[in-house]
Amino acid sequence: MNSSEQLAPAAPVSPDDDAPFSSLEHRRHQLFPKLSSAEIASLRRFASPRSYKAGDYLFEAGRVGPGLFLLLEGHVRVCSRDQAGGLRIIAEHNEAGGFMAEIAQLSGKPSLVDGVAVTDCETLLVVPAKLRALIVADAQLGERIMRALILRRLGLIEQGVGPIIVGDGGDGRVIALQGFLRRNGHPSTVLDARHNEEAVALLSGMTVGPQDFPLVFCPDGSVLRGPDEVQLATCLGLVPSFESAGVYDVAIVGAGPAGLAAAVYAATEGLSVAVFDQRAPGGQAGASARIENYLGFPTGISGQALAARAYQQALKFGAHLAIPGQVATVERKDDRFVLALADGQRVDARTVVVASGAAYRKPPVAGLARFEGCGIYYWASPIEAKLVKGQDIVLIGGGNSAGQAIVFLANFARSIRVLIRAQSLDTSMSRYLIDRIGALPNVSICDSCSLEALEGDEAGLARVIIRRGADQEIIASRHLFLFIGADPKTDWLASSGVELDRHGFVMTGFTGKGAPAGAGRVSYPLQTSVPGMFAIGDVRSESAKRVAAAVGDGAAVIAQIHGYLGALKDAAKPA
Repeated sequence: MNSSEQLAPAAPVSPDDDAPFSSLEHRRHQLFPKLSSAEIASLRRFASPRSYKAGDYLFEAGRVGPGLFLLLEGHVRVCSRDQAGGLRIIAEHNEAGGFMAEIAQLSGKPSLVDGVAVTDCETLLVVPAKLRALIVADAQLGERIMRALILRRLGLIEQGVGPIIVGDGGDGRVIALQGFLRRNGHPSTVLDARHNEEAVALLSGMTVGPQDFPLVFCPDGSVLRGPDEVQLATCLGLVPSFESAGVYDVAIVGAGPAGLAAAVYAATEGLSVAVFDQRAPGGQAGASARIENYLGFPTGISGQALAARAYQQALKFGAHLAIPGQVATVERKDDRFVLALADGQRVDARTVVVASGAAYRKPPVAGLARFEGCGIYYWASPIEAKLVKGQDIVLIGGGNSAGQAIVFLANFARSIRVLIRAQSLDTSMSRYLIDRIGALPNVSICDSCSLEALEGDEAGLARVIIRRGADQEIIASRHLFLFIGADPKTDWLASSGVELDRHGFVMTGFTGKGAPAGAGRVSYPLQTSVPGMFAIGDVRSESAKRVAAAVGDGAAVIAQIHGYLGALKDAAKPA
């Protein structure tokens, strides 16, 4: 090969695939940039030399990646292996100036691929902490590296490198695992055990029963039988660990737009920050098919894309992102907070930001839980779009999230019946969405409607029963989307003593009575009744439930935390 990095030849993915990273081929110069001698010199300040013999592994799939490798001399092959031992070549690096890493190497997560020395190699290794420092210190080089890391992760997602989920493609458990990985930006492949020849080959020689599905074949060679999201995350090395002796300046609970904004601003201003979210970045906004009223995106942006960019920014500046990581309780002890995680770990922080948002509201209908994941959905992503293609579906809700979902799903469903309690959409939805929905020929609005009952069969949801005044109607549909609002997620605050309003949202604007002498007795608009605890975004009482408002809260709270920490420091000084 004449260039330092080349895409591999056509890979055995499917007959329709031309090559790995096929949709990114026109950006190959950004995927695999060759660093100049000046850039290598800049990088060398953050690196240490490493030598490898032919046949050595620089990094291995399923094991924590050491960091970014810059090739000085030699030839390295980046590849992945399937469960049958077959080799898929991702890229070849054989000239000085090329580097091997993707977004996982910013935070020291397990590698998704293997890096093998084809010949003896001389490299420079930049460990994750030094890599983050390099990206911030050298803006121009940092931009080239960050763009490559992001694009490479997109390429791995396109190829389906990572865990293989085997099961019934319409099974709610398969959909849940697939959605969990997708929202966390983690590549995976789903194989239908009923029809896919590769799935049949994987299962040959295994003893499995219905209770074992879905099966997940992990990159480290282990096989999970019927795992939940936490078990899968643990196997993939996504669950973080904390040092018990450390104390963070800020602990942020919730990685929606508000929490991620706070993380970015805290990290850029030199505060040590940990972010916790039990499922994925983005919160409810992350499930939006397209956000068109957020400043700076005139053509709109999906909630997942917006969340991914914010997540990558927080990583870049050194925030410790514990996703998935569930905070069970939080209590104040002396001048700090103790957060108890669901996995038994404990984390100390000087301040806490409550950004836990809201949980999807569920109508009081008998048997609802039975159909979740097999007929009932609370978001509309490409996964759900694939399920409803060419089918008649029902959607309940009249807010902007519902409107975005309607516009998105109308591209796939044969018809959409939209049920709303009000007499029109005018009081609850933005005009641009109302006009767009009105132009869709396969969407009909049913006003003054309520959900009365659900009926199913062995395959899942089969019929949706609604009421309109004195009339009852039975709609044959296997897919019901619920966008009826959300309730504040504050159960984990029960032992904290924080004050909530009558709807359960966190109240703010307190002066900090009860704080250490001289500390926190200033009125901070976003401070709760517990000194040092702040609330932002949708979980905050009387907040505007908009992405832009949440991001604004996230930026504003860090300035207030600086004030609080400064007062706390002054109070600790001897008189």
